[in-house]
Amino acid sequence: MSYSTADSFRPVTLDDVRGAQKMLSGVARVTAMEGSRHLSQTVGAPVHLKCENLQRTGSFKLRGAYVRIAGLLPEERAAGVVAASAGNHAQGVALASALLGVRATVFMPKGAPLPKVSATRDYGAEVRLHGQVVDETLAAAQEYAAETGAVFIHPFDHPDIIAGQGTVGLEILEQCPEVRTILVGIGGGGLAAGIAVAVKSLRPEVRVVGVQAAGAAAYPPSLAAGRPVSVENPATMADGIKVGRPGDVPFGIVGELVDEVRTVSEDELSAALLLCLERAKLVVEPAGASPVAALMSAPGAFGGPVVAVLSGGNVDPVLMERVLRHGMAAQGRYLAVRLRLTDRPGALATLLGVLSVVDANVLDVSHVRTDPRLGLTEAEVELHLETKGPAHCAEVGQALREAGYTVIG
Repeated sequence: MSYSTADSFRPVTLDDVRGAQKMLSGVARVTAMEGSRHLSQTVGAPVHLKCENLQRTGSFKLRGAYVRIAGLLPEERAAGVVAASAGNHAQGVALASALLGVRATVFMPKGAPLPKVSATRDYGAEVRLHGQVVDETLAAAQEYAAETGAVFIHPFDHPDIIAGQGTVGLEILEQCPEVRTILVGIGGGGLAAGIAVAVKSLRPEVRVVGVQAAGAAAYPPSLAAGRPVSVENPATMADGIKVGRPGDVPFGIVGELVDEVRTVSEDELSAALLLCLERAKLVVEPAGASPVAALMSAPGAFGGPVVAVLSGGNVDPVLMERVLRHGMAAQGRYLAVRLRLTDRPGALATLLGVLSVVDANVLDVSHVRTDPRLGLTEAEVELHLETKGPAHCAEVGQALREAGYTVIG
């Protein structure tokens, strides 16, 4: 299976996906399908998690990268390959190239998480840090390809890539033949397009639903316009689906075969990531948690059995800490309160006593005594509390008011 630049818009067929599946035998794992009792209860139907976060390199990207590179002509392989990525595609290209004995150069933004940079190097690729954003990195990789003759491996906009990603769809049908709805995150669209080709060819009644982060949702306006359009300055914690413009090749497939594209908020992504960690015991990156976020935000919208594709698990530990805190705050598990009290000995101890009675755990306390807005004998106190949910937050606020405190923020 090999496409030149001239026929890069060739339609992707079920035979292409089946050919990719044979090519990937012994290379990509057939990842687990795990049931989720919590999500099943929430949705009112069986929910299964397709764990591509447990794939080699930590995401589905190996599938498409290997198929694309394996399909190169001998002279193209000899010239080497080049890619641009902030993480998952970089690692997929690096490992695929190592397995196939092809020299790989990967351009990554200067701010790319160190674990992803290190992993890409460990898989054998030469890493070049260039630019602050992926668009700058992409331009550098394409310039390198033009100068050296290396083959540019696009992360989603090529039939080979889409066929490789489509093998996830074949596995879903084999592991959960009774599936009625498949939810999958969408960035450029390669994974959703590939799954849709495989699934709709064999089971056209199965609904395929794409999920985008609201701050980087290029597909809804593109589908409305009938052509790929760009979203200026896409912003989301889900860097795996932070793509400003749909790919030309996947866009046509998504428009024809994907039944619906939904969006989820940053709070919903955080809550979904937290749920995957706490309830499913799975480390999932924000992009990979986007289908779970869609389920949690509209549980009655999907006919079951439902399969949610956890597309990746490569999350930077620093981001993980921030996202978990964000998710806990969104679920009412953290509460920040600011109030004023009389600046006298014992005043803080009295306040903490009120919080102790309602079982609020104090994580941090800060005092302000010199603000000109404060009276001579006043102090402002800000507290960060660990709470048990929205009802407990309301109970804490009520206890403070009943004790005579005025909460100002």
